[in-house]
Amino acid sequence: MSVAPMMSSSRLRDLQAFDDTNAGVKGLVDAGVTTLPSFFHHPPQNLPKPVHDSPGRSFTIPVIDLAGVTTADPARRAELVGEVLAAANKFGFFQVLNHGVPEAAMSGMLAAVRRFNEEPVEVKRAYYTRDHGRSVRYHCNQDLFRASAAKWRDTVYLEMAPTEPSPEEIPAALRGVAAEYTQQVRRLGITLLELLSEALGLRSGYLEEEAGCLDWILVGAHYYPACPEPQLTMGATTHSDYSFLTVLLQDAVGSGALQVLVQEEEGEGRWAAVHAVPGALVVNIGDFLQLISNDRFKSVQHRVVSKKEGPRASVACFFQTYGAAAATKVCAPIVFPDGTPPVYKSATVEELVVTFWAKNGHATLDHFRL
Repeated sequence: MSVAPMMSSSRLRDLQAFDDTNAGVKGLVDAGVTTLPSFFHHPPQNLPKPVHDSPGRSFTIPVIDLAGVTTADPARRAELVGEVLAAANKFGFFQVLNHGVPEAAMSGMLAAVRRFNEEPVEVKRAYYTRDHGRSVRYHCNQDLFRASAAKWRDTVYLEMAPTEPSPEEIPAALRGVAAEYTQQVRRLGITLLELLSEALGLRSGYLEEEAGCLDWILVGAHYYPACPEPQLTMGATTHSDYSFLTVLLQDAVGSGALQVLVQEEEGEGRWAAVHAVPGALVVNIGDFLQLISNDRFKSVQHRVVSKKEGPRASVACFFQTYGAAAATKVCAPIVFPDGTPPVYKSATVEELVVTFWAKNGHATLDHFRL
């Protein structure tokens, strides 16, 4: 356990006592708390202001209908490649419809996440750990002892590829369901990486096969209970993803809790809420893919605000390299035929992840920019 610098002994004691309950924020809700413990309080300057669209400036991230992606119609394929390129280059986020993941698999996965989190703490305790040697980990905030403030969220992480955990390692509520859902999302991942490869002017299999963007999948199943004082805390602080690509399933509870920082031609950008679209999955570019695309795709900052509505569930499938392989997996800018010089130096995944945590998820890639 690494501890945040300058952490007071009383704060550390409070965090340890909270973590030792193995109950997470759901345990606080079950205990009937109406006032957040102080270690959940974020500095006022880091808390979000309400997102209001001024007249003529309303914004939603692109929604791309993948219908026809598997047909032999070259015109339709070119149209989809163009839409994906525009979304990945300008926004770094988009939603997809007609993506091939069955609605039953999506609703079943969300129901399983709620079912697990709502089980008695005696059941969940067996999975509560901060040991990254375990392929299934349930806890409240993986950076609980590093971050300046805790986040109102509990998570189950499952390392689902290249090797799935054994059935007995997976909580009963998620057993079978998580594997089926991940397999469906992996199939979608192949399609997305093909479109992104073609958007870069490369053969369709490049990002999956040469770049290895689909070799590893980490699933983060998040649970955000209703928060009694949402104005004081966050569900997830501002960050980009240390992944190649992330596919997110979110429910409609607390719709708009996920927010994306949209860069405009002038100014520092503004926050836009990502409202749940029935049947859609959210896709975002990660830091690794921005680096290897040489800035042609953008990994953008996003956050999750806390809300009184809840519980909210979401499931993120991170296409990333983790574990021992992170030390040897190298991300390097693609050399394009047009001769564009690289804007980043090559780096191992381990170097990228260490920098991510050192910079608290902010501007990780700046450290590797040439």
